[in-house]
Amino acid sequence: MDFTFDEQFRDGGDFILIGVDEAGRGPLAGPVVAGACVLPQGLVIEGLDDSKKLSEKKRDALFDVIKENALYWGVGMASPEEIDEINILNASLLAMRRAIEAAGVVPDLVLVDGNQTRGFAYPAKAIVKGDAKSPSIAAASILAKVTRDRIMVEYDKEYPEYGLAGHKGYPTKSHKPAVFMHGASPIHRKSFLSFVEKEKDKLALEAEKLNEQP
Repeated sequence: MDFTFDEQFRDGGDFILIGVDEAGRGPLAGPVVAGACVLPQGLVIEGLDDSKKLSEKKRDALFDVIKENALYWGVGMASPEEIDEINILNASLLAMRRAIEAAGVVPDLVLVDGNQTRGFAYPAKAIVKGDAKSPSIAAASILAKVTRDRIMVEYDKEYPEYGLAGHKGYPTKSHKPAVFMHGASPIHRKSFLSFVEKEKDKLALEAEKLNEQP
């Protein structure tokens, strides 16, 4: 990752540049979580990269390093109910705005992973695949991903029948049949579950196979 990428956007030493990214747009269950991060100018964090490219162990280690070294950082989320009400894109943007609020800083510029900057209260620039380009966004992506994964592990204790600790709510070959068998839990995104009716014959067979496993 080129650590000079963020510097092109700074305008003076006191310029506050904050990166934001989200985790959890695709899952069937759980919140969408966003991270926001302001890194010290010139800071190089070894191994920092897009959270999706890192192992869970590496993400966990970097999570602590980022929190210890960031000037400001925050996490925000939007609930499954909010996702159903305003759709996943708007919920993701809402979570990002909440993450900035949680960071407790007024930024001069927000670098947003993706191609949308709608609704931000501060100047914002969209960076497509920003989590692979910008250290600030990469750090935010790790904050979001680790936080969300830990939330889903906790939810697994409440709803063990879905296997949330393993797949973190994503539509895996084990999760979809579990939804078919047990119905939606309170943390499932109802607007994401149209597949249950469309794929019911296939899911019934997959559920039967799962039940036959020792």
